[in-house]
Order: sequence, then C-alpha cells, then structure tokens
Amino acid sequence: MSRPQSALRAVAYGVLPAELMLIACLLGGVTFPQPVLAAAEAALVLLLAAEVFAYLRLRSGGRTRQEAVAELAPAPVLRLVGHELRLMRSLFLWVGRRRDGVGPGDRSFGHARDQAALMYGFTFVCVVETVAVSYLLMDRPAVHAVLLVVDLYTVLFMLGLQAASVTRPHVLSSDTLRLRQAGHVDLRIPLDRIADVRYELLFTHEQQDGVLDLKVAAQTSVTLELSEPVTHVGLLGRERPVRTVRAHADDARAFAKALREAADGRRPAQVPVRPA
Repeated sequence: MSRPQSALRAVAYGVLPAELMLIACLLGGVTFPQPVLAAAEAALVLLLAAEVFAYLRLRSGGRTRQEAVAELAPAPVLRLVGHELRLMRSLFLWVGRRRDGVGPGDRSFGHARDQAALMYGFTFVCVVETVAVSYLLMDRPAVHAVLLVVDLYTVLFMLGLQAASVTRPHVLSSDTLRLRQAGHVDLRIPLDRIADVRYELLFTHEQQDGVLDLKVAAQTSVTLELSEPVTHVGLLGRERPVRTVRAHADDARAFAKALREAADGRRPAQVPVRPA
C-alpha cells in the first residue's frame, strides 16, 4: 500500500468514529456550536471526496475494482460488508425459492431445519422489541427514527441468517464438497482428500487445533477426516488449516453415505502386488 493510501486510511479511522460520536451526542440532546458542526460535515465531505479521487486514480493506474477498494478499505471491513450483502441477497433467493451455488448434476444437502424454530423465535423477540421501543420513544422522534432503522435491520439480519442457511446448502459435485454455514462459511474440500466419513452425532465441542465445527443448533452429525489439511478462512479473514471437519445436515445419514461413496470413487484404485 502506498503512503497516500495509508494516510487516507488513517484519516478515515479518526473521522468516521468522531462522526458517529457526534451523531450519538446530537440524538442525546447535546448541543454544539455551529462552527463545530460545520467543521465536522466539511471533514466528512472532504474525506469522501478524497476516497473517490483515490479510487479513480487507482483505477486509472490499472487496478481492478476489487484491488482499488482493497487499497482504500481494511480487509475485515470488506469481508463484513460482503457478509451483509450475502445475507440480503439470500432473502431474495429465499423468496424466489432459489439456491446459491448448486449447479446441474450437483447434489445438495440442507442444514437449516433444526435451527429454524430458534431463529424464528429470536426474530419474533426482535419484532416485539421493535414495537415496544417505538411506543416508548414516540415523544422523541429523532431517537425513535434512528432506533427504528436499527431494529428493522436487526429483524432483516435474523431472517437473512436463516435465509442464507436455507439457500446455501452443502453441495456435493463430481470432485468437490462445499460445506457452508449461513453467509460466513464456504469451505471447499477436494473429494480425494477425504480419508474417512462417519455419522457421529455430537452436542459438545471442545476447541481443538486443526478441527472445524460447523454447528447447527449446537450439534454436528457428520465427521470428516482429511488426508491433507484444507484452509478455512474465518469471517474476518483469519486463515487456519483443518484436518477434521464436523458438520450437520438435515438427513445426516444420507449425507454421510453420499460423501463416503463419492470419496471412495475419487480415491486411486489399489493395484495388487503379485509375488515374484
């Protein structure tokens, strides 16, 4: 990253939190002199203008859109924004009864059934909280408007988590297994690396090196042992190798059987050694 981009990012780290604090104070009834408000707005406008100018300069220098944005924003922020966009997209796929990443000839295995009651229960609580807060803050329209937006987005977020789980099933193709969880996990495992598959229902999971637990409603039901590690990338971009993966499926026994058959078909045949 060049020095101008580093300086611009450092300015953004200072200006954006200050703007959020200023907005929170204004909503709380704190008054500020007009020059302070004008300076804050001018700083935000100048920051946005500088970001646009830097983006256009990077694009003219041959960077792709993804590379230009990555220069201007931290990777964890971009990954969080991408996660939110996947959740919102999943809502549209859910309404349209469509699935993501399932191609012709692929087999899909759902994993959202056992968490549905819990997710809908949390969503109902969020709706009740939204109505209660709206009633309590009727006399404070500014605070009411901000919290209403936050509460409504929380409801959409909860529905998006369930929608992502429904529309992003596990996918078994001719050579790869994609294990997914909501909008934040998409782990690709080559079938020839699967050494063992077993049905194993677990409700307790201890943190272990090299083990990835993709829990659904606090349970996993299928355990995969790998001959070679694969890299799991976390929500914020942290990478770690895993050799044991525990996942869950609505029909776990059928999922384990299909994986076992597909993995056996990808392993090289053992050639018998004839005695001399």
